[in-house]
Amino acid sequence: MLDEMMSKDMAIKTIQELPDSATWEDIEERVRFLAAIDKGLADIKAGRVVPHEEVKESLRQWLSR
Repeated sequence: MLDEMMSKDMAIKTIQELPDSATWEDIEERVRFLAAIDKGLADIKAGRVVPHEEVKESLRQWLSR
């Protein structure tokens, strides 16, 4: 519940910081962007990461096809 309140508070703060001319799409984009960052940070904290060298090798193999 605490995490939900923190997320809700963050969303409210984010919306309040947007210009008065912000559209629903602007609000949605900003909230989704911040949620994605939050998820990425949680993944890092939980060790759900791929080493840089492994990503480079995968990309190299994919591009050579």
